[in-house]
Amino acid sequence: INKESASEKIRKFHNGLQTTYLVAIKQIREIIISLSVIIRCHPSVIIAVALIKLTSRGPGIFKQARVGRRRRLFYLYKFRTMVANAEAIRKDLGDKNEVDGPVFKIKDDPRVTKIGKFLRKSGLDELPQLFNILKGEMSLIGPRPPLQSETLQYKRWQLRRLSVKPGLSCFWQIKPERNNIRFDKWM
Repeated sequence: INKESASEKIRKFHNGLQTTYLVAIKQIREIIISLSVIIRCHPSVIIAVALIKLTSRGPGIFKQARVGRRRRLFYLYKFRTMVANAEAIRKDLGDKNEVDGPVFKIKDDPRVTKIGKFLRKSGLDELPQLFNILKGEMSLIGPRPPLQSETLQYKRWQLRRLSVKPGLSCFWQIKPERNNIRFDKWM
């Protein structure tokens, strides 16, 4: 039986990299990976933006204010997968939310375009976030960046999520049925 006290366990827990040297190496590694993926995938980026622009009204790249490390706001970049006025339409869809907590998700969201469905299913919609990584706003791996309206509804313990850089991918994104995970467990 492990008789270690809760306070001893807390002292052993480290919230991140402990030296600036390791932080710098991690940052350099993420920049190199991001740049190499951007260079390799630039034809896909051009094709995706062209298809988005040809099939629906609005920009090819969608930017949205998100909350990053230490509650700093930044613009997250994604390929636009929804109709141009999706934010306005969301107000009418509030009662269709399929997840608990302060997040909003609908499995078959009517705002998603045909090209958007493909981009989401393939994960290509996240590709522009490599530029967020280059800017130092995000990491390759970390909790997904929330909307400010969501963080205003967080309980105190949930704010700890904002103590690390948000990531392009996270543990929950590889889970089957990731949209059915309860919010408290997700946090």
